[in-house]
Amino acid sequence: MKRIIAIVAGGDSSEHDVSLRSAQGIYSFMNKDLYECYITEIKGQSWTVNLEDGTQLPINREDFSFKKDGKTIRPDFAYITIHGTPGENGVIQGYFDLIGMPYSTSNVLVESLTFNKYFLNKFLKSFGVNVADSIIIRHGHEDEWSEEKIIERIGLPCFIKPSDDGSSFGVSKVNTKEQIRPAIEKAMAEDNNAMIEHFIDGREITCGCYKTKDVSRVFPITEVVSKNEFFDYDAKYNGAVEEITPARISEETARRVGKLTSEIYDILGCSGIIRIDYILTGNDGQESITLLEINTTPGMTATSFIPQQIRAAGLNIGDVLKDIIENKF
Repeated sequence: MKRIIAIVAGGDSSEHDVSLRSAQGIYSFMNKDLYECYITEIKGQSWTVNLEDGTQLPINREDFSFKKDGKTIRPDFAYITIHGTPGENGVIQGYFDLIGMPYSTSNVLVESLTFNKYFLNKFLKSFGVNVADSIIIRHGHEDEWSEEKIIERIGLPCFIKPSDDGSSFGVSKVNTKEQIRPAIEKAMAEDNNAMIEHFIDGREITCGCYKTKDVSRVFPITEVVSKNEFFDYDAKYNGAVEEITPARISEETARRVGKLTSEIYDILGCSGIIRIDYILTGNDGQESITLLEINTTPGMTATSFIPQQIRAAGLNIGDVLKDIIENKF
């Protein structure tokens, strides 16, 4: 019998609709000879199964089952593709742990840690990973950091972003003192905590990886050339970017980036597909590699980075998804 796969999408962040597009991508990639797939949408207290004809069926939150044509269906596996809360911060993983349903991503601890950019940077720095200098400003304590103090500590330009959120909304590149306070407010509209990070001028790349009991794969690296001042929402989702896979970097740099990606995967104890964004600075072949952030539920539309990298590796996306699913059984 086919395994029943719930593709879990939506969520409560500003990337809700982006997540639904990733779900459609995953649905299209799945091997339907092996899997019976349903897209499920979570938004607040509304949990539904979205059928292809537009019908929405309520999900029983006691066991994530639903009724279709009078029959109770309980998925065997949850493929989580929520960008932001509750899918990328450990909340939904805790729920699936409680009901005993295997899922595609890392566990609660890893998801919680990688979701908080500030604490992730501090943690990985202790393992020798290069990260940009940063501070965190908590909601209600904004006055503890004046513009002058921020500039003295971090410098200009800098990035101001939500600490506990995705990378598409609430992010600002700040070039002047006058831009600091509005950028903090913008970040805090997405999350209670704002992270202020030193700006590093270099070449942005991103590298995907996944591992199972039988497979360890690092994908070809993508070079990200934004037509905007930085890789913001418009660049990411409206085509204001050039994405080059494989990246135009030396074989030695590609080897080092791949090795670092694999090491970080193991340091954290990740599961499923992750994607790590970096900045390269310095001379070709001898670049310094600085971590920007880790995506534990990366975008999975046909044009997203991970599908691009899987194709560049000569792999079938459906086979990769099968690896991830079957690894949990």
